[in-house]
Amino acid sequence: MPRVWEVPVHDSTRVRDVRVAAGAAARHAGLVEERIAAAELVATELATNLLKHAGGGWILLDLVGPPVPAYGDERTARVQIMAVDHGPGMPDTAAALRDGYSTAASLGAGLGTCLRTADDFGLHSTPGRGTVALARIAPRPNPGTTGPHPVPLPVRAGGINIPLAGAEFSGDAWACVRTADRVTLMLADGLGHGPLAARASSAAVETVRCAPHLPPADLLRRLNGALRDTRGAAVAVAQLDVTAGQLHFAGVGNAGARLRRGDTWQGLVSHPGIVGAHLPTRLPQQQQTWTDDCLLVLHSDGLPSRWSPGPAAHDPSPLDPAVIAASIVRDASSPARPVRDDTAVVVLSPCPPDPSS
Repeated sequence: MPRVWEVPVHDSTRVRDVRVAAGAAARHAGLVEERIAAAELVATELATNLLKHAGGGWILLDLVGPPVPAYGDERTARVQIMAVDHGPGMPDTAAALRDGYSTAASLGAGLGTCLRTADDFGLHSTPGRGTVALARIAPRPNPGTTGPHPVPLPVRAGGINIPLAGAEFSGDAWACVRTADRVTLMLADGLGHGPLAARASSAAVETVRCAPHLPPADLLRRLNGALRDTRGAAVAVAQLDVTAGQLHFAGVGNAGARLRRGDTWQGLVSHPGIVGAHLPTRLPQQQQTWTDDCLLVLHSDGLPSRWSPGPAAHDPSPLDPAVIAASIVRDASSPARPVRDDTAVVVLSPCPPDPSS
């Protein structure tokens, strides 16, 4: 089930809580001691930065798959550490990553340490709105493992999953799975909250991992059978055929979806119903052209229906999709009330250009 560790950071006593949570998340992911220590170090640095520069914020730890899907590695868990604040923001994020740069009379090595230690690192800041910092700690590859490496796809996925009121489990879950040149992205919102809702969304994730080759409408029918002994869920499924440049979408319930092409946003329509209980007889699929300037957002109803994409979703720099997702949630919430429900947001975006090419 989607276990999430959420730690509000408003005074120095919570820095230790963040370090403990990071160690627990890393052990839950099965990381070795070296990588556990790395997760604890990065989480501590990000929490300390929240207090020094933003007056506080919150740390969210989650277990996620790799941002660029490959064959069968979606089950390889890595620890995602997200720091989010509503502080003054950074005027120059590139300078903030350089060792020695500080606006708080400190050594100025915190973000640089995170950048060097983490397997993935992302940062976005908007003056007057706040900052999102992301780090992922992955298992070290097994040197004895050999085999063919699939050609990387030019897209990547990332998201954020926040349980209501700091609960241990979120009723929302998402998955991204690759088969050949197709990427299937699914978001499930289990009815209600807590472990029973998480059981429904977790069953949806497992079903998608077993049958990602199915078109979205057929996958929803498969999910309907798999979720019959659960509470059921609202589910959105998007499948991108990279070679054909076509995105197919189908959804049931109040799971939302928006597609950006250039500067224009378009809502993708889900149909009334509950997967696992009341599936519509007809499940038409929408088809959209996918180009290099596209960006797809799937979200649960914890995000207000009139949410604004915000600056991160239009940033010309190659932001990590999870950073975009977290920025969307931050801009739709407030420091006093971060989320109003279990809230998951997942983003599919083009990969940045290869600097070596």
